[in-house]
Amino acid sequence: MSFHQITIVGTGLIGGSLGLAVRKAGYTGQIIGCDREHVLKQARDFGAIDHGVVKPEEAVRGSDLVVLATPVGNIIDLLERIGPLVSPAALITDVGSTKAEIMTRARDVFGQDVAKRFLPGHPMAGKEYAGVEYADANLFREAVWLLTPYPGQSFNQPLFARYLRLLEKIGSRTLTIDPAEHDRICALLSHLPQMISTAFASTLVDELGDDPQASAIGGRALREMTRIAGSPYSMWRDIALTNTKNIQDALLKLEQKLAHIRENLRTRELEEEFQKAHKLKKN
Repeated sequence: MSFHQITIVGTGLIGGSLGLAVRKAGYTGQIIGCDREHVLKQARDFGAIDHGVVKPEEAVRGSDLVVLATPVGNIIDLLERIGPLVSPAALITDVGSTKAEIMTRARDVFGQDVAKRFLPGHPMAGKEYAGVEYADANLFREAVWLLTPYPGQSFNQPLFARYLRLLEKIGSRTLTIDPAEHDRICALLSHLPQMISTAFASTLVDELGDDPQASAIGGRALREMTRIAGSPYSMWRDIALTNTKNIQDALLKLEQKLAHIRENLRTRELEEEFQKAHKLKKN
């Protein structure tokens, strides 16, 4: 891990966990955090960063690795704000949950040099809570870190190779995937479960209100189904805005499946749906 200085823009759960993880993995260089002042203080106290800088334009100075760990909408804005200011000898990457619009903006900013300057990524790790107070040095261990390279982008470039070794050091397993396929699959595997949990929890509030018996009666199944309903809207707003069509398609497929189940509660087709669902657990 030979990066001289790393800047993490956004020192919440993911950014803070990344700072803790690279430090635990033996990184001895400087880790600069960029966020609001009170968040930076928490990140310093937790040991996730060495120094904090509020302004992104100043935070990226001197760094040879810049990680954009904010919500997707902010990543898109940051690429335009700081992209021209980051040294051409540095690598910029991100952790955004959707990729198409981020990659389009990066291409607009860097032009023909985009494949040399920016490596899009997305760690498949997280929690239902936001904030650096929930950061965990082991968050990315054994987690898949998705990379969605541009056509012709080579991981043999020295900076890219160093970054991949860094991800390996923190325990992640990298997987390369086409950006359009990334957004489609994540809509099914990540975004749809969030919408299901949110809709389910909202329905329970509508129907049961603050009935104190509800939680006790629901037990473990209720806790598991509503756990991620506590995820912050501020993060999911940008995901919904930048992956709308894929999420709509996923929701429509689920609506059709629910309608089929509703219409067949008294037929053997309900059993067929259970049997089909059991195949997922076996995979």
